[in-house]
Amino acid sequence: MEKFDVLVRGSGCVGRSLALALGARGLRVALLARPTAPRSSADVRAYALNAASVALLSRLRVWEGLAEDARTPVHDMRIHGDRAGAELHFSAWQQGAGELAHIVDAAALEDQLDAALRFAPHVQRVTEAVPATLQALCEGRDTGAAEEFGVHYERHDYGHLGVAARLVASKPHQGQAWQWFRSPDVLALLPFDRPEPGHGYGLVWSLPQEEARRLLAAGPAEFESALLEATGGAAGTLRLAGDRQAWPLQLCRADRLCGPGWVLLGDAAHLVHPLAGQGLNLGLADVEALVDVIARRESWRSLGDEKLLRRYARARVAPTWAMGELTDGLLRGFASQAPVIARLRNEGLRLVDRAGPLKKWLTARALGH
Repeated sequence: MEKFDVLVRGSGCVGRSLALALGARGLRVALLARPTAPRSSADVRAYALNAASVALLSRLRVWEGLAEDARTPVHDMRIHGDRAGAELHFSAWQQGAGELAHIVDAAALEDQLDAALRFAPHVQRVTEAVPATLQALCEGRDTGAAEEFGVHYERHDYGHLGVAARLVASKPHQGQAWQWFRSPDVLALLPFDRPEPGHGYGLVWSLPQEEARRLLAAGPAEFESALLEATGGAAGTLRLAGDRQAWPLQLCRADRLCGPGWVLLGDAAHLVHPLAGQGLNLGLADVEALVDVIARRESWRSLGDEKLLRRYARARVAPTWAMGELTDGLLRGFASQAPVIARLRNEGLRLVDRAGPLKKWLTARALGH
């Protein structure tokens, strides 16, 4: 049986991007894509991609192939605490950036990655594991693939569901994202030109499981009424434009990222709460880091050399740990009902909003710089 340089296990956006990036380096790549159920026409997933992720997808010749209404720039973001006057405003113009992020249709991105893979001569799709010098695991931890290498996970279940939907607003979005920390739920509206240009939003609403299930079972009118109450009408009247979907939320970390002949990326290595919109950005940053380490390796060193792979692990441990701690701390801080914590968290938003250098630093981190 033919031996490949790299076997990429996991055909999500991270796995496909890694296969494209390594194939572009001339490596022989096998992409393990197990048969999956047909995609639902009601796929409501959307990703918030930072500048670093967009740059990677551009180099892979994927970004430019996305339809204009499948990638919407975010120019401003307003974050509200759970007390009046507690707000934080980020502006791309004030920070000297073209945009803070792009909101991207998940299904469209996956289709464009597939289109690029069809023209990647060094990448071959396989339906079962094949011999390779290096195995790159990009599948979610629930597949059990990483456990084959003795990997264990530290996991914290938040007891929340992430509810996603597509919305149409009566007011134009004007490229502005919104977020409300409401103790204990967190609601985000992401400007998105699907389903209606200039008036669409992607909803990501983190809710305690019981309340999430109640709203998922509620009729459209009741759900839209809950949205109006939660947002105070800041984005206008919001109307459902399709189905609602949900998934359990958790913080999850692998106890190690590599070993002899194997390495973890994306959801196989880490999961964070979606309140910062950084999940896929972390995975694509993993891709960048691994490809860079491989590109700089000594000519005599094997792709599966553990010392080589530890360079990747060292580059990624701190950023992924920091993002996990940030999102976890924000969620826990705004979930607390203690009056002193409530006062501190809301005053913190006001202080950050007035601290120009700190806002610029936070913006740079969010952009992936």
